[in-house]
Amino acid sequence: MRHGKRGRKLGRTASHKRAMLNNMAASLFTHGSIRTTHAKAKELRGVAERLITFAKRGDLHARRQVLRRIRNQRVVAKLFDEIATSFSERNGGYLRLLKLGPRRGDRVEMCLVEMVGEEFRADFSGRGESDGDSGARGNSGKSAGASAADVADTPGEPSSAPSGEAYPEEAGGSSEDQERTKK
Repeated sequence: MRHGKRGRKLGRTASHKRAMLNNMAASLFTHGSIRTTHAKAKELRGVAERLITFAKRGDLHARRQVLRRIRNQRVVAKLFDEIATSFSERNGGYLRLLKLGPRRGDRVEMCLVEMVGEEFRADFSGRGESDGDSGARGNSGKSAGASAADVADTPGEPSSAPSGEAYPEEAGGSSEDQERTKK
């Protein structure tokens, strides 16, 4: 029986769960917000808030306690120098959990874990555009689905597409394709 055993197992051994939560806390302190399942987020909240409380104490023993959980000294320095000072007036409730809806593959409830405070949202809000959108947009800022004619019409850029219809599929396709769609 599991009487008196609080917390979720998350389908892992105790050491795997501890390592996963420590790594998630380090990612949270590095990036400001992370996206994970709702069950993991609820477990992460206790770990991360405890670490922030240690950082608010700021003494050597508290730093060593945090270093037991998070091995990256740069993350620990950021936690003690930046994050803890911004939460100096706050007595708990450092994280916010926002439900995002079910995950597409297995319908598990997803959640966004972010630190509370205006300065954290301002620091990390531009992160998504500079890192992740490079595949969907080119250098000109046009979407990847833009036709050659759209790109050629932009002022200040030389036309890379030859004159005439270079891509008949984009312009409406061949007459055979149009007849097939009518049937």
